[in-house]
Formats: sequence, structure tokens, C-alpha cells
Amino acid sequence: MFKSKHWSRLALKAALAMPLSASAAQEPMSASSEQELADLVSKTEARASAFMRGDMNRWSSLMRIADDFTLMQPFGGEASRGFDNSPERLARLASYFRNGDAKVELVQSYASGDLAVLAVIEREHGEVGGLPDQDWSLRVTLVYRKQGSEWWLVHRHADPLVRNVGLETAAALARGAPLEGR
Repeated sequence: MFKSKHWSRLALKAALAMPLSASAAQEPMSASSEQELADLVSKTEARASAFMRGDMNRWSSLMRIADDFTLMQPFGGEASRGFDNSPERLARLASYFRNGDAKVELVQSYASGDLAVLAVIEREHGEVGGLPDQDWSLRVTLVYRKQGSEWWLVHRHADPLVRNVGLETAAALARGAPLEGR
């Protein structure tokens, strides 16, 4: 289970970070920062839409992915590191996603220095993995890092829990229990 030392260190780190986050939250954003965030949201929506259509060439042209990128994908499993942007990998992705679209709802954005975080709901639908067209909406957290004049995606965490699933389903997912239709 969890060790109390771990939780003590975590609590200390959180307490030390609180004044920093509070002061960062009070700093007004410049017009250029606000425009950059608006551009990130717009590109995020265009990327999500291209992805759900299976248009991986458009998808990969819209945003740079950092070498130290981490992904926590909506299908679960271990976090992956890095991203294979090869034509072969993009072709495999393109064959898996078809005839979809996406709209992005911004829940919250944060920016400080060379980092920006977007918490969004991606309202998506499409044909995924041979399944018929359906809703594939996701809760997504994106972390971008500015490198030079460009924002690079360094982290994406997505899950399909847009709707409340209740305690039993959440518990079953947490313990890896087989779900109906699986």
C-alpha cells in the first residue's frame, strides 16, 4: 500500500508549491499570452478533428511533439514515452480512426513562463478500430512547453470518463476487472 513517508514528502511539496501557484495565479496575462493560449486551443481542436478523421498528415503538421513527450492514453495501460512520428506509424493510426470530427471545450488554462496547461473536453465522434460511428468524448489535460517561438506538446493525459460512471464501475476499472462487452 502507500508509505506514510511518501505522503509526508508529497504533502510538503504541495505546501511549498502553494505560494508559487497562488502568486502565479494573480499575475495578469499579457495580450500576447492570451492570444498564444487561444491559438493553442484552436490548434488543439484542429488536431483532434484531424485525428478523428484519420488525417494524420494534417494532425502531425499542426503541432510539434517533444522528444520527452509522455502519453496516458484513453484506453488505459502504462504511460508511453516519446512518439513514433514515422510514416508507417501515422499510416497505422490513420487506418484506426475514420470519418470523425471533434470540438474542444476549454475547462481551464494555465500559463507560466515557458509552460502552458490546457484542461479540455474533446467532444469527439467517429469510427474507431472498426466500430461504428459513436461518441468518443474525452477529458484531456495537455502540457505544452515553449521551445524557441513554438509550443511543443510534452504531455497528454486523456480518459473517456466525461460522464459519471459511479463508484462500482470506477472500482472495477481501478482493479482491472473485466467489464461487460469486453
